[in-house]
Amino acid sequence: MNPPDSAALRHLTAADPVMAGLIARGRPIAPAAHEDLYLALLRAIVSQQISTKAAAAIWRKVQALFQPDGYPEPAALLLLTEEDLRTAGISRQKAGYLRAIAEFAQRDQLDHAHLSQLSDDEFTQHLTQIKGVGRWTAQMLQMFALDQPDVFPEGDLGIQNAMRRHYGLQETGRALLRRMTELAEPWRPYRTLASKYLWQSLDNSPDTPPAAGAA
Repeated sequence: MNPPDSAALRHLTAADPVMAGLIARGRPIAPAAHEDLYLALLRAIVSQQISTKAAAAIWRKVQALFQPDGYPEPAALLLLTEEDLRTAGISRQKAGYLRAIAEFAQRDQLDHAHLSQLSDDEFTQHLTQIKGVGRWTAQMLQMFALDQPDVFPEGDLGIQNAMRRHYGLQETGRALLRRMTELAEPWRPYRTLASKYLWQSLDNSPDTPPAAGAA
């Protein structure tokens, strides 16, 4: 895995003394490996609202439905019944979401090269066409599957809790989101790395996206 981006670390350290302290006390964060967006979306849906351990166990059961290599090709996934997916621990609602992702992929709407060129807003608008995929999930894919450098998930509860703790924020609701966004401005164009240090400060792993965390 590649070493951390020294230019990004220098920028964040110089731009914000609080962030400089988090970086100095934290562990190095290596860039994320680019992932299969279709697979990353399926895993994100499986992981929604459950623990990381439970998500991993269910994902293994899902993979077992797709022999021999465990890869849920869109056409193969769409051939499964809801009951097939429920035997793997997938709820009726999530089964519908997984089918929606497979249908989206079959229409060639998850081309990595194209999506990686979209702006943050365009990417979010594109993915949230899929039932079950919200803004938070889109941001997690940008940060971890595409490793885009300047994403700030202000709606994530972990990011909110970390910024309340380290920046002494007392605001709530929209006022909190505005204040967080203001504080994050000096981090540009490296808000993704800054966010990962915020997660790490809460003892979460920065190498994989949180299982659930949207406000």
